[in-house]
Amino acid sequence: MDYFPKLEILLDRAFTEKASDLHISVGRPPILRISGKLMPLTRMKNISREDARGLAFALMNEEQQKRLISEKSVDFSYSFRGNVRFRVNVFFEEEEISCALRLIPSKIRTIQELGLPPILHEFIRHNQGFILVTGASSQGKSTTLAALIDEINHIRADHIITIEDPIEYIFKDDRSIVHQRELFRDTLSFTKALKSTFRQDPDVIMVGEMRGPETIATAITAAETGHLVLATLHTNSAAQTIHRIVDAFPGNQQSQIRSQLSGSLLGVVSQRLIPRIRGGLIPACEIMMNTPAVSNLIRENKIYEIPMVIETSAELGMISLNRYLSNLIRAKEIGLETALNYSSSPTELKNLVRR
Repeated sequence: MDYFPKLEILLDRAFTEKASDLHISVGRPPILRISGKLMPLTRMKNISREDARGLAFALMNEEQQKRLISEKSVDFSYSFRGNVRFRVNVFFEEEEISCALRLIPSKIRTIQELGLPPILHEFIRHNQGFILVTGASSQGKSTTLAALIDEINHIRADHIITIEDPIEYIFKDDRSIVHQRELFRDTLSFTKALKSTFRQDPDVIMVGEMRGPETIATAITAAETGHLVLATLHTNSAAQTIHRIVDAFPGNQQSQIRSQLSGSLLGVVSQRLIPRIRGGLIPACEIMMNTPAVSNLIRENKIYEIPMVIETSAELGMISLNRYLSNLIRAKEIGLETALNYSSSPTELKNLVRR
C-alpha cells in the first residue's frame, strides 16, 4: 500500500493547524500538539499496526529504516513540499512503531519576534566564549539558538559551523557563510565533528547537544581558543547547568573543568515556554552572565551561591526565573496559577507578586 497520500494529509493538517508536533502511534488517532495542548484528531480512524509502520517507513530512506531496526530509534529531518520541515523521531514502544514529528518553521524568527530578552543581543557581540541555552525538551532551545546564529549571520562576516542531530532550521548565507553538519549523514559523532572544526577555520560553532564529557571538554577548549561556541543542555537553571557540566567529569578533573569554565563561559539562558492568557506560548527565562563574581563562584565550587548573584544583578542584565515570571504576570501575559506550575520556588514567586 502507498502511504504517501495519507502521510501528506497528516503533515498538511499539522501545518495548517499551526501545530508544534504530530504524534502517530498504534491504537490512537493522530494527535497534534497546539499551543502546548494535545489535540486528538478524533474524526480520523485509530492507527493500525500496518498504518504506523507504513507511515513511518514512508518518512524514512533505506539507511534510516535499517538504523531503526538495529537501534530501535532514529532521528532525522523530513522536508515536505519543499518549504516545510519536520524533525522526526521514529521509535519502538511495546514492540510497535510510533512517530513524533516536530514542525520546524521555515522562517527563523528574531530575538524580538520570539519575545526573548534584549540582553541576548549582547551575548553574540562577543567573538570568543561559551554560550549555553538550556531547558527541558520542547522548551524552544533550538529556536533560540537559531535566532542567535541567524543574527550573527546578518551582522558579521564569520564562518559558522553547526553540528546537529538532525538539522532543523536551514540558514541562508548573508554576511557569514554557514556550514551545517548532520549526525550520521555528515559525521559519525558530535565529538568527531567538533574536533574536526579546528581544521575548518570557524569563527562560530554551534553544537546542537553536548553529549558526554569528551564533547563538553572539546566545546570548552574551542571557546578558550578564540571561537564563539553555542550549545544546549537539558537543565533547568544556570546553577544546575554548571553542576551538570562539572559532574560529567571524574572527581580528579573537576577542578580543572571549573577553572576552564569560569574563564570561557559568557552566560547561560535557561528557558521555559509558558501558556499565554490570550493563547499561544511565551518564553520565560533565567539569564546568568559570567561576571567576575560568578566566575569566582564557579572556580571556588560555590555554585549554590549563583542564584543570589543572579537575583541581585538586575542592573547587569541578569534575571531570575521567578522575577521573569512575576514580570509576565504584571504584564497580564500569563496567569498566577500557570506561573506557579512553572516556578522552581512557588512560595518565593507569590511573595514577589505581592510586592
